[in-house]
Amino acid sequence: MMNRRNALHLGAVAGLVTGLPAPALAAAGKPPARNGIEGQRRADRGDGTYLNPILAGDYPDPTILKDGEDYYLTHSSFEAAPGLLIWHSRDLVNWTPIASALEKPLGTVFAVDLVKHEGRYYIYIPFMAAPWSEGLKSFANICVIHADDIRGPWSEPVDLGIGGLIDPGHVVGENGKRYLFLSGVNRVRLTDDGLATDGPVEKVYDGWKYPDDWVTEAYSLEGPKLFRRGDWFYLVTAVGGTAGPPTGHMVTVARSRSVHGPWEDCPHNPVIRTWNPADKWLSRGHATFVEGPAGDWWAVYHGYENGFYTLGRQTLLEPIRWDKQGWPHAMGADLARPLAKPSGGEAGPHGMAWSDNFSGQSLGSRWRFYNQAPGAGARATVGGNALTLAAKGTGPQDCSPLTHLVGDHAYECSVSVELTDGASAGLLLFFNDRLFLGMAYDGERMVSYRGGKASYWQEPVEKGSRIDLRIVNDRQIVSMYHRTPGGEWVRHAVRSEVSGYHANTMDDLASLRPAIFASGKGSARFRDYRYKALA
Repeated sequence: MMNRRNALHLGAVAGLVTGLPAPALAAAGKPPARNGIEGQRRADRGDGTYLNPILAGDYPDPTILKDGEDYYLTHSSFEAAPGLLIWHSRDLVNWTPIASALEKPLGTVFAVDLVKHEGRYYIYIPFMAAPWSEGLKSFANICVIHADDIRGPWSEPVDLGIGGLIDPGHVVGENGKRYLFLSGVNRVRLTDDGLATDGPVEKVYDGWKYPDDWVTEAYSLEGPKLFRRGDWFYLVTAVGGTAGPPTGHMVTVARSRSVHGPWEDCPHNPVIRTWNPADKWLSRGHATFVEGPAGDWWAVYHGYENGFYTLGRQTLLEPIRWDKQGWPHAMGADLARPLAKPSGGEAGPHGMAWSDNFSGQSLGSRWRFYNQAPGAGARATVGGNALTLAAKGTGPQDCSPLTHLVGDHAYECSVSVELTDGASAGLLLFFNDRLFLGMAYDGERMVSYRGGKASYWQEPVEKGSRIDLRIVNDRQIVSMYHRTPGGEWVRHAVRSEVSGYHANTMDDLASLRPAIFASGKGSARFRDYRYKALA
């Protein structure tokens, strides 16, 4: 599988905001943020303010669409199958999932662009070749899916025949023609239906260059997102690398009277950057600008939370103000304090429960296979308030576990397991196939995992076919438990510290999240999965 950080794309960013009013920060001493479902973090504080993130957990590369009074949001879904979970909001702060757009990914899904044109919805997708991919012509392949309703059904992917580039950004030019901008920054004209190219791929922008002594991961001009405001087209890009040094990733802006350029760089680039490695939010970048419910402007982008890199790149919201010269300024400072919510929007419910009684199928919303070939989803079936998972592989490293995202600093999860026909099954905190920890039970012994391999410690356990498993992650300190049905919880003798289970350790843009798995032969039945955030 291609590493998500090794697709090199080149780009622009740098500068300071001066001469504008201080950010509209809420006063200190406000009540703490309201908890959401299961005690999960929620941005809306219930007092007219919000505290980032708006989506806690690994929701990177956000692309946002304003559609009348509605907003729709999706993210890079990488190996998840199904992928591209679409979220809905009317106030930019409270979000609920409504559909998964990509039933069968062709490969690893990088940053996409969600757009609407002449009544139809489109998602332009870069598929990176995965071990199970079939028919992809390049290591990076641009495709598109479309639907008449945002909730679907969505079409099968249509190959645009663009290879070697990522991060598509759609725009309609002053001539009414449709274009895709791509990493680099390159551009290609599309046919009127948006389902094919109509000309060659051309280099159109070299990017804004930051000083050589700035500490970044790499230049990496990527993530072009375009919009029109007044007589100007604005080109928003990311440079500096999405991980690595905390001061690396940034947001830059250029503009032109024409989609064909020339592009004029913002005089105070980068518009958004982490300047201090001690800030709460690090590696801030990959932004989409969007008009708010009241006509004001906002930037939606991602960043790592200081001290909690394990949660991945989380979705952030920052107010934007325009100066008299028509340039944007980010007004949220370091995002460490509450900000005034967008005015004019209608607050709705937020988030979803991770707990699952398996009364219905929730693949693509709650649960996602890791690195699973699209046609193999039938491994998981639901019935009788149980999820039956056919065994695969020899352990967590090659079993394609079912995972769900998590955005809390402290939480616990538990599940009841029943083994059949010689399976081994367990509960994990899973980063990728090279890094995980947790436990597995095969009816006779317990295997503990740390650092992506079986631990020297073998936890004593009774023989049987049923067992309950539980993991507590209390701010990076992980404890594991088991019990026989009806018995008392037994804490395992070995605890782990997991703050290093993150992208900069593994060179992979993922997050540490709960997972259930079955390996060997036979199958395992999972019942009564429970999740709750801890205070």
